[in-house]
Amino acid sequence: MSRPRIISPDTQRGSPQDRTPPGQQLTAKWPVLHYGNVPKVNPNSEDWSLRIFGQVDEPYELSYAEILALPAIDVVCDMHCVTHWSRLDNVFTGPSLKSIIEKAKPRATAKYVMCHSEAGFTVNVPLKEFINDDCILAYEWDGKPITPDHGWPLRGLVPQLYLWKSAKWIRGIELRNSDAPGFWEQNGYHMHGDPWNEERFGW
Repeated sequence: MSRPRIISPDTQRGSPQDRTPPGQQLTAKWPVLHYGNVPKVNPNSEDWSLRIFGQVDEPYELSYAEILALPAIDVVCDMHCVTHWSRLDNVFTGPSLKSIIEKAKPRATAKYVMCHSEAGFTVNVPLKEFINDDCILAYEWDGKPITPDHGWPLRGLVPQLYLWKSAKWIRGIELRNSDAPGFWEQNGYHMHGDPWNEERFGW
């Protein structure tokens, strides 16, 4: 049975040139960019889980097997990195972030998300953008498992923002009533990260 397929709005802007934000250059490759070493992760161990917590009424955890068993969707999207490259027409697969969040019953006070990843990495995203229809917990890219360099076993995909907002190696989703800078934001990156407004650096 085929999976539902979501087309990210930015892929429908027209020609490749129309779909390329200001200051970006198209590439056919997916460059590898991260700080420090790639974490060594065993998602099948008893110690691995994804936590959904914070401003929710029913916090919970998921094992990797439980995540793989959730209904998955394919998202067709473009990727835009703050380092000026873009790659068009990617297909990511995984369960929707909206469904993950709704299960925890977010409170009315929940307005922001802080993603927590391996090695202490964090990234902030407005909740309303984190649960767009094209946002998923991605474990596949173009039909194959995402490589460790790109965030395996699990990456939080938020394709309408710069790619650093799509947290690699994600382990926790914290709903918050106030915004706070994550790892890269504390080091000068923009709090929001809209590629069409070139929100690269500064608040």
